[in-house]
Amino acid sequence: MKATLLLQARTNSSRLPAKVLLPVGGVPLVVLAARRAGNTGHPVMVVTSREPSDDVLCDVLSKWGINYFRGELENTLKRFVDALEGLSDQHVIVRLTGDNVLPDGEFIDEMLEDFEQKKLAYLGCGGDASGLPYGVSAEIIRARHLREAHQETDSLFDREHVTPWVIAKYGRSNFERYHSLGMTQYRCTVDTLDDYLKVARLFACLDEPENQSLRVLLKTLKTESTDVVTETPASRMVLGTAQFGLNYGIANRTGRPQQKLVNDLVHTAIKNGVQYLDTARAYGDSEQVLGRALTEGWSSRTTVITKLSPLDDCPPEANPDVVRAFVERSVYQSCHKLGVSRLGVLMLHRAAHLTSWGGAAWATVCQLKEKDVIGELGVSVQSPEEALTALEFDAVSVVQLPFNILDYRWESVIAKISDVRMRRRLVVHARSALLQGLLTTEQRELWERARCTNAEQVLDWLREQANYHCRGDIVELCVRFALSQNWIDGIVLGLDTKEQLLDNLKIMGMKPLTQGQLIELEKSRPRVPRKTLDPATWIKADA
Repeated sequence: MKATLLLQARTNSSRLPAKVLLPVGGVPLVVLAARRAGNTGHPVMVVTSREPSDDVLCDVLSKWGINYFRGELENTLKRFVDALEGLSDQHVIVRLTGDNVLPDGEFIDEMLEDFEQKKLAYLGCGGDASGLPYGVSAEIIRARHLREAHQETDSLFDREHVTPWVIAKYGRSNFERYHSLGMTQYRCTVDTLDDYLKVARLFACLDEPENQSLRVLLKTLKTESTDVVTETPASRMVLGTAQFGLNYGIANRTGRPQQKLVNDLVHTAIKNGVQYLDTARAYGDSEQVLGRALTEGWSSRTTVITKLSPLDDCPPEANPDVVRAFVERSVYQSCHKLGVSRLGVLMLHRAAHLTSWGGAAWATVCQLKEKDVIGELGVSVQSPEEALTALEFDAVSVVQLPFNILDYRWESVIAKISDVRMRRRLVVHARSALLQGLLTTEQRELWERARCTNAEQVLDWLREQANYHCRGDIVELCVRFALSQNWIDGIVLGLDTKEQLLDNLKIMGMKPLTQGQLIELEKSRPRVPRKTLDPATWIKADA
């Protein structure tokens, strides 16, 4: 199938300036990307802007004999459409980007074959369905659909990202020929210095880097990515960061990790597919420590969930303007500490703040969401009753709740979650799967502080079930139990050491417990006092 490959490139990357000009395999990155994409004969054109900042890019392309087109800076869709001059409406276009150097002609030909056989309007490659690392991607459309999008849409998002209007109108089909590879937790795009060094190593010492097959490069990527320890992306693990700012957890013996270790923990989690990081204004220095770990482009690879201040200093009788000031202070302090201009997810730290002060706090965060200071809104709840209340608010799209293998309180909430999900987006994260570390300790005084009157029975049961299901590993038993709940989207796991992180990442890739196993565990578990399930009621260490 005849096609024209349009490779989008600029030199003004904020995270890694002029990255497309960095040398890989002895040539500039953008040149290698163009050569690899066109190595089976399809014509390639780099589409860039008329801005003076891209003059050097065009000089480099000319030197290496790569065709290019210069168009509008802000309207990328128009730039693509203008580059199509002289091509028929039926002509097939492959959209590529200059920071993704692994796609080669064979891969593109395979996509074109799929596109033609299925008679599609759009074919994309990326995400879990592809089975391929982030950075092995392409989109195929026809010229007439891009022209139609240019005529019909006024959306800035559509114009920046080129294809969303086409996908919305004609549907998205995914290229899944490589799905069985299961490499979506790997990364081979170039967005940060860390990315660049990894990709440069892939092509080092190759005689013909433009002709090295994609399959061989993927094998090399897998071998060299020693920091990836999961067989599948750990997308359901939410990295809890309370320990980064506080001496958190009833069984914590190590204290707060140093910044260097935090950086390593956060980066390793992200590399293994962790999509959410959980923090809060109330977690001491956690936001600031996390913000430092997410510099140099790491923040673009994950979503941070933070929580509004508990607002303990806001007077109970405060008027709406005063409440708004307290809420806005908390939000913008979070932005400052995290080093961002927009919060991905903001949760109320207390469900009571949905209605406190006549609803003024909730109204303020909703207004900030409308202004795009906040992406999504959620609520951290303590009990089933609070969860049911939170789910009545349509703007709530994320709920975080405490849940563990001993917890018997949530049946009514599960039914409500199912009902809400039929009407709107809802993400449910469970925290305290280890009950703040209590389930991993045999120290009787800690169980006494947790007001557990049948600790011996509970410990015997935990050991027995862990021996039967998980080779004696109580942590694995507790985490897998929570992960196996089909109403839970993610598990918040805090940690203090690299060893704990690696163990948790491996657990994420294990098979869920069967429905039969879950039923047996629920039937046989000892019933603990309700206060034991609520750390807020535990006896303080200095009491």
